[in-house]
Amino acid sequence: MSKERDASAIDSTSTFTDGQSCEASNAASAAVSGALNDGRDDFPIIVHCHLRWDFVWQRPQQIFSRLARRHPILFIEDPVIAEGEPHLAIDEPYPNLVRIVPQIPQALAVNADRDAEIFLPMIRSALHTHPRLVGRFDRPVHWFYSPMPAPGYMGQFGAVGVVYDCMDELANFRFAPADIADRERFVMSNADVVFTGGYQLFDSKSKHHDNVHVYGCGVDVEHYSKARNPATEIPAAVAATPGPRFGYFGVIDERLDYELIAALADRFPEASIVMAGPLAKVDPADLPKQPNIHWLGQQRYDDLPAIVKGFDVCLMPFALNEATRYINPTKTLEYMAGGKPIVSTAVADVVRNFTPIVDVARSHADFLDAVERAWRRPDTDLIAQGTERAAGSSWDATVDAMRNDVQQAVWASVPTQAAA
Repeated sequence: MSKERDASAIDSTSTFTDGQSCEASNAASAAVSGALNDGRDDFPIIVHCHLRWDFVWQRPQQIFSRLARRHPILFIEDPVIAEGEPHLAIDEPYPNLVRIVPQIPQALAVNADRDAEIFLPMIRSALHTHPRLVGRFDRPVHWFYSPMPAPGYMGQFGAVGVVYDCMDELANFRFAPADIADRERFVMSNADVVFTGGYQLFDSKSKHHDNVHVYGCGVDVEHYSKARNPATEIPAAVAATPGPRFGYFGVIDERLDYELIAALADRFPEASIVMAGPLAKVDPADLPKQPNIHWLGQQRYDDLPAIVKGFDVCLMPFALNEATRYINPTKTLEYMAGGKPIVSTAVADVVRNFTPIVDVARSHADFLDAVERAWRRPDTDLIAQGTERAAGSSWDATVDAMRNDVQQAVWASVPTQAAA
């Protein structure tokens, strides 16, 4: 039965079993929705996300840019420090997706619960008065990426259901709040459905909830296949570097193995190590300084296929640490769609999902040797397998399946098979 979640209903002692995927079709659920007018086909979504919409285009952006085709989306980001009195910055950065960025002075930035005390009344008011919001977010599905704001906001918007999309084990990241694990237990105890970004996360979270579904990497095949288009021009910042080029795009943070990157530069002084992406939680002074390593900074999503076209080998030089234990990098399929050889360290979900297409190395020496093999003797059969694998892993199909799981979880009392 559809219901609003009670923010006080926490039961961390419950025992759960592994979740099973529903198999009902979107067409059937849409037919039931039309018959009963219960909102299941066009429900609004209010989402709390720790990643900025304008940051690196990754899982949340891929999912909600597609859900916005059918559903009004309210995308609430974490507060940013700003001068003056607390207020909301509201805009519409993507069609049918409205973004709220709370603005708070440093002196009031205490913790997530204090943020909610300050901004919840403002958001409630905006939902009834702001022209981009009024009348659009009644009876929403409440969707969380970060568990931090959940205690302050859950149960406050008349939500019909709760989704937790666990894309990373955030508790293992550098500078993670001390209470993030407790807050995750709170979210999971109130969620109708839990999604995970990889099998390692699924194995972990399905021990604590009975409706967990794993949805790993998807890929915008049409976008990244531009790397294989002869008409695509390699950007000047990449084209100006000497070849061969061994490249990475993505966030530059504590998940990368900087000793490995330095060793790669030393092993191949004639090559260019191209690192395209914004820095996060790392000091620029701590980055390797070899002259053949090129730190390009954040790049536009639109330019990524052209950047990949300039790579001779695509790199996934992840450190094997707590921050990478549960990751399932979205760039794997993006590199594949670009038609490039790929070398990775032994990240568990990469080993499980993408070998032998990805050459997985289990030591620094093996990684350097694998890069040399991929550069000098690229395996065209494996590259072709990669492009085929990418073609069958679209974000469109992934999001359709996730949407159906939400419908089944929130409107469980409505038998979708009745419309068949």
